[in-house]
Amino acid sequence: MKLVLRLIIFVILFLLFVRYIERRSIYFPMKDIISNPASVGLPYEEVYFDTPDNRRLNGWYIANSKAKFTIIFCHGNAGNIGHRLEKISMFYNLGLNVFIFDYRGYGKSQGTPSEAGLYKDAEAAYDYLTRELRVSRDGIILYGESIGGIVAIDLARNKDIAALITEETFTSIKDMSGMAYPFLPYFVFSSRFDALSKIKNVGCPKLIIHSIDDEIVPFRLGEKLFDAAMPPKKFLKLRGSHNTAFLESDEQFKEGIKSFLKNS
Repeated sequence: MKLVLRLIIFVILFLLFVRYIERRSIYFPMKDIISNPASVGLPYEEVYFDTPDNRRLNGWYIANSKAKFTIIFCHGNAGNIGHRLEKISMFYNLGLNVFIFDYRGYGKSQGTPSEAGLYKDAEAAYDYLTRELRVSRDGIILYGESIGGIVAIDLARNKDIAALITEETFTSIKDMSGMAYPFLPYFVFSSRFDALSKIKNVGCPKLIIHSIDDEIVPFRLGEKLFDAAMPPKKFLKLRGSHNTAFLESDEQFKEGIKSFLKNS
């Protein structure tokens, strides 16, 4: 009986340890927003909207009078919207409207981040954009960087959009955990972030962007994600690190997106 009790206690402590590692490895939110679009000369509107489970989220809408498309920007797992101004400026200068929001627990957004929560947050952002800001569905581009790419892929399965763009996005927690924690079986993690199976159900045009120098998400995972996607699809290869490839390969990044949108 004592042995059984010890085993139960061990399993409980082990799972608590795994949950701690999981949360510390996936989410790196920052509360303080250190800057805003006005600091880089962009006009913007600060917005607040609610999720289906009553979390109030914060975001920015940067309108471009020449825009045909509106980007819903699903950012990566670290920082907040204030750390994306260089990329926001790039999108704006490409003639796009930009709607960027913070997930729950990031910046001024309420709550605690989780996989299911991030999916709800993106859906709430889409609904706010189409219902309150009255942006046409056929002009919406879903864009996601790193883990945000999986959030965008999840949303793209169920919403009408013009196109999907992912950048430096991994395939699943199974693939990533196998590299980071080879001593742990993937099924002990509660998060799945299974982009590989979800992208198979996305029918709109897709642009998969990945750097061959990515030190966090290996290039082969970008290729694997692209291979799983159904046509129409394009692959854009960059040079540079996980977080800065869009700057190190800025001309390829901008021209690749411009060409993709021209044909979408």
